Order: sequence, then structure tokens, then C-alpha cells
Amino acid sequence: MENKKRILTGDRTTGRLHLGHYVGSLQNRVKLQNDYETFILLADIQALTTHFKNPSMLKDSIYQVAIDNLSVGLDPNKVTFVQQSQIAAIAELTVFYSMFVPVNVLRHNPTVKTEAAQYGYDDLTYGFLGYPVSQAADITFCHADLVPVGEDQLPHMELTRKIVRRFNDLYGHGESILREPDALLSETPRLIGLDGGSKMGKSLGNAIYLSDSQEVIKQKINGAVTDPNRIRITDLGNPDICSVSQYHKAFNPGEYNNICDMCRSGKIGCVACKKQLGKALNDILEPVQTKRAYYEEHLDEVKEIVQTGSDKANQIGNETVRHIKEAMNIHL
Repeated sequence: MENKKRILTGDRTTGRLHLGHYVGSLQNRVKLQNDYETFILLADIQALTTHFKNPSMLKDSIYQVAIDNLSVGLDPNKVTFVQQSQIAAIAELTVFYSMFVPVNVLRHNPTVKTEAAQYGYDDLTYGFLGYPVSQAADITFCHADLVPVGEDQLPHMELTRKIVRRFNDLYGHGESILREPDALLSETPRLIGLDGGSKMGKSLGNAIYLSDSQEVIKQKINGAVTDPNRIRITDLGNPDICSVSQYHKAFNPGEYNNICDMCRSGKIGCVACKKQLGKALNDILEPVQTKRAYYEEHLDEVKEIVQTGSDKANQIGNETVRHIKEAMNIHL
């Protein structure tokens, strides 16, 4: 059997996934699962960087994030689901890499700075500051070639690539012990939130979740920020500053240009525009939610998928750590 290149991607287990995850990474995961050996990480350790005071939500979130991935079309017979906390190699590699990553590099990571401000963290914990190093361990324990990510994760990817190069320079003796991965952005690497002011995020209250009912989606769309200068239907609109138009671009691309033209010429109102978006989203999410309902009724099956995948990942990770310890001369 021909060896396939590997993909590693995943999600923090801090709650169910939303449309930003769908267009940012999930679509690419589904599209590439036949061509790559794919690992989906359920990042429960990294969830603790922001939710360490609320550990009771982690177990349910592990299931929910796994179900969201399965519901969009990932095939458990083709894809390996991995619970991060069950992989000893990730913990070991995180420690090894942290020995040569400067603290100032982490402090100036733009994504870390943005998220610290978002959560109101003035005094960063060791785990929060260092979670990009943990992500490098996630990616490298299985020698991933490609990592589908959202735009905000690009600084982490660049750090991972630097860690790989630094490790190989220090310990490779002319060989590449670790593989340098590439990032893969989707066509919509950053989806704006319902509030129109920032990206869609779990903690910002501006998200439409894959598991939201049709009625909830309708209510959320009705409250989405549009062009504030449009008062009457006949007012000329500006879709460039309207969150709903960006959703049409991502989820209703066949009608996007037509809707923008009608908005600019005052031939469609915001209510009708939002109604069309709701129908387009329902068409996409209805089969997803049908699959979700199945897995919610079969949690033992989800547990088995995660346990089987984690066992496979441990075998791979243990072999990786063995090679790394030999390269570092700490393996007797």
C-alpha cells in the first residue's frame, strides 16, 4: 500500500464547533481525508489553558468536538481521532521543545497577545504562554506534512517550523529528525462574527454552531449586524461592511454577486437577504445535524473511535520520542 502524507489538525475541546471552524478547517479535512492519512486532535490539554477553573465541561466537550467532526463527513475508518491528553509523546515533546524556545518569542506571538486580551489575562500562566510549543508537539509527534488551519493559527505554524529547524540543527547531525510541516488555509480562513466586529469565536457570543437548530439559526441571523446606514429597503447598501454578505460569500457563493448587486442598488432588503442566508445554511447543516443525532445516540461508538485512534497515535508517538531521545543523547 502506498504511503500517504500525513495531516494533523484539530480543535480545543472548549465546546461545540461553529461555522468559523467549518469554513476555516473542517471542509478541508473532509476534502483531503481520502488523499492524506489524517489525524484529528481533540486538544483537551490546551483547553485547560483557558478553562482550567471549569474542568467539568471537558469530558462533554471531548465528545461534542468529536461528534462535530464526524457529523461534517469525516470517516472514522479513514481518519484517526486522537485525545491529546492520552498521548505521552506530546507531553514529552512539549518539554523538550520548551528548552530552546525563548520566552520573548512567545510573549510577542500575535495570536497569544490577542487571546490574552480577549480573556482579560494580565498575568499569563505558564501553560497559556507556552501553548504554541504544545501545538508544535501536536504536529510533530506524528510527523505531519500538512496542517489545515485558520488564519489566526499561522503564527503558531511558523513557530512550529522554526522549532523543527532548530531541533534538526541542534541534534540532526545533517539529517532531518523532525519533518517541517506546511500550513493549508481554506478559501475563507477568517469568518467574521455575528457582531460584525471580530472573528467568530466560542467565547465571544457571536457564533452560529453546527448543532444549532433551524429556529436558533434564524434568530441569530436576524440579529446579525448589517450596513448601519440602511434604514429603508430602497436605501443603497454596502455589502462590504455587512456580516450577512460575508456569510453569503462563504455559504451561498452562487448567489453572492447577485445579492451584493441588489444590495448596492436597493433592490433587496436586509430581511429578505437574511432569509435567503437562513435557507442556504439550513441546506448545508441539515445533513450534518442528521449525522450528529446518530452519534449523540451512540456515544459508546464515539468513545471507541477516540480510544482506538489514541492507541494508534501512542504507538507512532512513542517511536518518534525514541528517535528524538537517541538524537539528543538522552536514550540509554
